[in-house]
Amino acid sequence: MKDFILFALIVVAGTGGELCVSRAMKSVGEAKGFHPAELARLILRALREPWMWLGVAMMASGFFALLGALAALPVSFVVPMTALSYVIGVFGGVTFLKEKVTRQRWIGVALVALGVSLVLLGKR
Repeated sequence: MKDFILFALIVVAGTGGELCVSRAMKSVGEAKGFHPAELARLILRALREPWMWLGVAMMASGFFALLGALAALPVSFVVPMTALSYVIGVFGGVTFLKEKVTRQRWIGVALVALGVSLVLLGKR
């Protein structure tokens, strides 16, 4: 059960954090140039976004859960299991960020999910 909680935190918190940071940066906009003053304004705008802070906190939680999993389980199991982040990321992109996903990408997501399933079955 502890392993399940760690992997849920790694995948949900880590990927959720990436989605939140992406949402924050979409509202901030992109840098128009690489002049230091422009970059400073962009960073300050990003730091005023609540989604940015939520995303950073979630990604930190996911990272510490990953450290816990790496301390308790073999790397050859932990790293492939974290690939579930790609699956959750696509679903999050579709639902949370309203992104369009092509058929090829959905096939790739299905293959990743299949690979994670095989790793999980091999643990037993």
